[in-house]
Amino acid sequence: MDAGLKRELEAKVYAGERLTREDGIALYESDDLAWLGGLAHHVRTQKNGDVVHFNVNRHLNMTNVCSASCAYCSFQRKPGEKDAYTMRIEEAVRLAKAMEVDSLTELHIVNGLHPTLPWRYYPRSLRELKAALPNVSLKAFTATEIHWFERISGLSADEILDELIDAGLESLTGGGAEIFDWEVRQHIVDHDTHWEDWSRIHRLAHGKGLKTPSTMLYGHIEEPRHRVDHVLRLRELQDETGGFQVFIPLRYQHDFHDSKDGVVRNKLMARTEMATGAEALKTFAVSRLLFDNVPHVKVFWVMHGITTAQLALSHGADDMDGSVVEYKITHDADNFGTPNKLGRDDLLGLIRDAGFRPVERNTRYEVIREYDGPDLTRRETPQAMRL
Repeated sequence: MDAGLKRELEAKVYAGERLTREDGIALYESDDLAWLGGLAHHVRTQKNGDVVHFNVNRHLNMTNVCSASCAYCSFQRKPGEKDAYTMRIEEAVRLAKAMEVDSLTELHIVNGLHPTLPWRYYPRSLRELKAALPNVSLKAFTATEIHWFERISGLSADEILDELIDAGLESLTGGGAEIFDWEVRQHIVDHDTHWEDWSRIHRLAHGKGLKTPSTMLYGHIEEPRHRVDHVLRLRELQDETGGFQVFIPLRYQHDFHDSKDGVVRNKLMARTEMATGAEALKTFAVSRLLFDNVPHVKVFWVMHGITTAQLALSHGADDMDGSVVEYKITHDADNFGTPNKLGRDDLLGLIRDAGFRPVERNTRYEVIREYDGPDLTRRETPQAMRL
């Protein structure tokens, strides 16, 4: 990067000026990761100090049967396929109830677009899950699922969200975003929910008082300019609604082995490679710098690995997600080596080892408990990046 442009961008960041599309593309073109990380760390520190947030959550996928066959997805199954499953509501409640340990605060629910399940299955499932777990927040359904519910129910998203909220919904999930630019999206997505409907549904949710996450799937066939476009669309919607709590860059996962039934569902593998750790850190840094009106950036450790996740905390991220236990959508895709579970003590240790102070939160980012940070007097204790 030209030294003059570098000084100009640095001055804009330290002055708190909003970065442009051209600025974002220029940041991605820089090969000075330490410089990028330092700028992003400055912004995350201005917004969140030395805090790293986490929560105690579990993931529940009630069905993997899906009408779509998205090119990146190894989770979906067709009716009758080996390993296809759909839970009865009673079974889902029983499984969720067994997860109620360690002061669980959030249940994260994402499913396939099941071709025959009736609409009533979904509000009923939330109602019964909430009755069984009254103190647990239900973060459920992507905008893609809400759009699917419109199709199978004949109701509007406005009516659907009202019924789901009445049944106990406290937040949508951020999935279904992938990459919004059609140049890329047409090659990776096999359903009808694109930017127009995804943004419409989150706008409706925000208007009803829900706070939602936003995501971006990166590291496949997209280019940096597509990532910049994606973030700026979300930033513009955030200017309008203020409803996004967090931005979550999600690293695309390869299949490192064939599926159990021999079918390789991930159709992007032959066309791309997973993003390197350095590319992941650059993506977190540039995203933090561009998305100036969202309070939090989360690194989902399951999709990045423990070490990269810790490093991301010094490249713009201030949230390390939760304890998870089982995340089928990624672990059905890869053999990446991340554990299925990190307990509260594991997360506390990882956050402190990275030089930060852990804060346990709920779905709404309300503080549940603050913990001591690392012992700064110990020379062997790693420290956060100093500016």
